[in-house]
Amino acid sequence: MKKIVLIEDETSVVSFIKKGLQEKGYEISVAFDGRTGVNLVQENDFDLVILDIMLPEMNGLDVCKEIRKTNKHVPILFLTALGSSENIVLGLESGGDDYLVKPFKFIELVARIKSLLRRSVPFSTPEIEEDETYNEYIFKFSDVTVNDYTKKVIRAGEEISLTTTEYKLLMYFLNNPEKVISRAEILDAVWGVNYDLGTNVVDVYVNYLRKKIDHHDDKKLIHTVIGMGYVLKKP
Repeated sequence: MKKIVLIEDETSVVSFIKKGLQEKGYEISVAFDGRTGVNLVQENDFDLVILDIMLPEMNGLDVCKEIRKTNKHVPILFLTALGSSENIVLGLESGGDDYLVKPFKFIELVARIKSLLRRSVPFSTPEIEEDETYNEYIFKFSDVTVNDYTKKVIRAGEEISLTTTEYKLLMYFLNNPEKVISRAEILDAVWGVNYDLGTNVVDVYVNYLRKKIDHHDDKKLIHTVIGMGYVLKKP
């Protein structure tokens, strides 16, 4: 049974979501303010966080940032009545993985939850000892090596820590080397939902990934193709 924590202060919304998700077989914990929500996530092992932005004690953006200090990989789904592109991007920049604008249909909430859980990366997977020259889990491109079993990312001998979304984005590039990939393709592959293309979520996360992967100016791997998208190619 998947464990979800709902951080939301509107009792009617809590009742609606909790009842519906319990009927779907999820185990639901609830926090009615931001500080309590942070403590719950830090003290328990949840599979997903559903997080309102307008909260007492601590707003959802700060809650998300606080969670990400100690847990970079639990999927976080924002619920927000602030549906502008700027507010959505703020949520994603603070460490969120997806957003749903209020009011929403329950069927859409369930679809987003299933998508996030399906795409979540099991970072607790134990180490394996196999010959990396013949290992289906090993991906190499230029001086980047990724072990998709242990989720370790190394470039030029340096281990790099990525969030779940950054990792999925890198893996999509590694599975499509030298191919120019459009923003729409990346949205579909990495987020799995139809986003408003007016937002720049892809650009935001590509920049995040670049800062960690391409910190050597003369050895950039992720390149912008103006008017078309991005490409992973050797320097």
